[in-house]
Amino acid sequence: MSDGTAGRRGRGSDAIPQRRAARTAKLASLPLGVAGRATVGWGRRMTGKSAEEITADLQARTAEQLFTVLGELKGGAMKLGQALSVFEAALPEESAAPYREALTKLQEAAPPMPAATVHKVLDEQFGRSWPDRFREFDEVPAAAASIGQVHRAVWGDGREVAVKLQYPGAGPALMADLTQLSRLAWLFAKLSPGLDVKPLLAELKERVLEELDYTLEADAQRQFAAAFADDPQIAVPRVVASAPKAVVSEWIEGRPLSAIIRDGTQAERDEAGSLLALLHYSAPARARLLHADPHPGNFRMLPDGRLGVVDFGAVARLPEGVPRGLGRIVRLAVDGDGAALLEVMRELGFVRPGITLTGQDVLDFLGPAADPLREPTFTFSRRWMQKQAARLGDPRRAEARVGRLLNLPPSYLLIHRVTLGSIGVLCQLGATAPYRSLAETWQPGFADEA
Repeated sequence: MSDGTAGRRGRGSDAIPQRRAARTAKLASLPLGVAGRATVGWGRRMTGKSAEEITADLQARTAEQLFTVLGELKGGAMKLGQALSVFEAALPEESAAPYREALTKLQEAAPPMPAATVHKVLDEQFGRSWPDRFREFDEVPAAAASIGQVHRAVWGDGREVAVKLQYPGAGPALMADLTQLSRLAWLFAKLSPGLDVKPLLAELKERVLEELDYTLEADAQRQFAAAFADDPQIAVPRVVASAPKAVVSEWIEGRPLSAIIRDGTQAERDEAGSLLALLHYSAPARARLLHADPHPGNFRMLPDGRLGVVDFGAVARLPEGVPRGLGRIVRLAVDGDGAALLEVMRELGFVRPGITLTGQDVLDFLGPAADPLREPTFTFSRRWMQKQAARLGDPRRAEARVGRLLNLPPSYLLIHRVTLGSIGVLCQLGATAPYRSLAETWQPGFADEA
């Protein structure tokens, strides 16, 4: 035990603030802060500062307040911040620049639980004799996230392990945050025009109960670990012990993907991006699961060159793998066959009865998004992602009109969101990856139309 258990029966304070009024007040401070800064900005303009200087200053300060509040509250607030961080590459550069640093902070860290609270959680999950199961336990967390934090420890058999503990009160806080944030969706649209967080919040709320059950997470991790056991490219740590609010798994040491995004060489970026794409494509076929939380904090490049994967709280369970119809749609978009593409989309429910669209309409909508699959390799970039976001988010463009007429069947919703998130990380990396060959190997239906 890393210095022991002195004082471990102390009460401490819960890591997530419990009082709904206090959390609501924190979140309510966001629009007030934006309004206040706008007033200050108007005053500065009166004193001679340029509009560009004022806008840049307002964006930087707004980003700082926004993600500081989301990070401090943890729970649903921080979870939304982490989800948004994946899509940062899609924002226009003038908007993205002040957000980037604040967003990245949410991918790796959050304020820790007091030691007394850590001990209380361990008592509840593993019994009061839990110290006997460890040779060492570091009370300073190695990482913290939206609903839990991770401690480094040494298991009784000498293995280095990661001990993931859920914050007390995470469930009520998570639901209250997501409900309150739904009411503030307009604020995010104001900060980043074209960004619609309502569908993302709705999906997060649907998955809350599953993510709060660490027993389910441990089962998913075991399934991933079995599928990728001894794999030369992907490393998944094995589960050592688990409980409803605690998971102990083997420790993996590596360089966070966020560090490679920040200052990695091009070769490091390409390798990390290729492995991330491999995981995304191959996991549904190998594990019958899709890792559904692709933000960079959940991945490490290990010294032996493998991609280490952590945090399996959010997964899509796909007992039949990715639906074959999705591969058919993607391949038809790549081949430019608008008539067949429209027929398949109608058949699968993407175009509802009574909606009038042409094959060229859906081809114009989907075609550019299929660029990564047209050549053997593709270089992902923020510029490409920004062009796609502008093309589909500008209400004046025909593609945006088509997008409003299309329907996304529920069975495809999570796959769609995770795919976009994964591509967002590839664009942050600026990676060149063999995306087409991965699709040909792993995506059901993609090779059918060849």
